[in-house]
Amino acid sequence: MEKTDINEFVEDMMDVIQKKYKELKTLNVMVLGKTGVGKSTLINNMFNEKIAETGVGKPITQKIRKITKPNFPIAIYDTPGLELGGENALGALLEEVTSEIDKGIKSGDIDKAIHCIWYCISTPSHRFEQAEIDFLKKFLGMTSEFDVPVIIVLTQSYSKNDAKSLTREIERENLPVAKIVSVLAENYSINGEYTVDAYGLDTLSEIMNSVIPEAVQKTFIAVQKTNLKLKKEKAQTIVAAAATAAAVTGATPIPFSDAAILAPGQAAMLAGITATFGIPIEKGSITAIVSATIGTAGTTVLGKTIVSNLLKFIPVVGSVAGGVISATTAAALTAALGEAYIKIMTKICKGELSVAELSSDKGKKEIEKIFTEQLKMKRNKNGEIIK
Repeated sequence: MEKTDINEFVEDMMDVIQKKYKELKTLNVMVLGKTGVGKSTLINNMFNEKIAETGVGKPITQKIRKITKPNFPIAIYDTPGLELGGENALGALLEEVTSEIDKGIKSGDIDKAIHCIWYCISTPSHRFEQAEIDFLKKFLGMTSEFDVPVIIVLTQSYSKNDAKSLTREIERENLPVAKIVSVLAENYSINGEYTVDAYGLDTLSEIMNSVIPEAVQKTFIAVQKTNLKLKKEKAQTIVAAAATAAAVTGATPIPFSDAAILAPGQAAMLAGITATFGIPIEKGSITAIVSATIGTAGTTVLGKTIVSNLLKFIPVVGSVAGGVISATTAAALTAALGEAYIKIMTKICKGELSVAELSSDKGKKEIEKIFTEQLKMKRNKNGEIIK
């Protein structure tokens, strides 16, 4: 493979990745809760960045702080130290919160609207205090017309039994909320002898993705780091679309020498997957990933030539007859590349493979194994695996 070929491919990917990130709408989440309920821990463990620790907090009212980070399409509207003592303080907070939600909706701008509200209650408190019941009822009554989903998050849920008891207590109030979710945002060590494993963030992310507007679902899937299933499902829709497009291209058999026409679609596919997984977009990192991935395919994915020892893996009879790529072969190659790339992204997200290792012998062997396994899968004309 010529160096200029891979550079061109990476440049195409970078352009598409930048475009996709620019197209992402800003996800706005409002978080309420008393002091010490673990809001920052919840926020930082849900998303790909330590937003609550290193984000820039800008007061937008006396009690609401908007936390953002440059080039990160999410804003957290935080009400730090929500205390429920005093009717005047409670009324002022309700007015500020509802006013902010109303302002975002009336703007008509999806980037300014509040898309979801988390109300955090600490499970170790063991009870749903009357003050919180009153506050939530007034809050939900005032915000019901805005149609913004509210999720009650039971934070610091070290004891699942306590979380279940508190959930039942809250459910008795029949509050119009989207869901009550118990969460332990990070592992908790007890006396250094026993560790309670984190749980619940994947459930919260599933619910979150189902209740927020469709326009910001892409953003949420990209920025959340707790639910790889959501990322993989979205990435697989990208692969399916790319494989179908490749099949259409190959419907008129492509001569080996003209296979380059598949490259733009494959670059866009890999870029879309990268954006979905929220992988850092520095050129060096992307070059390492792409080099290691398409290096196993010779120049196939760049479309300059077809390597015979690669195509022999594809279990499609007559797919390379007469020196041409058929629709089925084009779809199979594209799908195999996409699915292999998803597996690589998943390993990186899990910490099982680092970007630095991609260019090492170990990394290349792992990628070659993954890609070859995908090539051997029997697929239909749309690139789907035939079971």
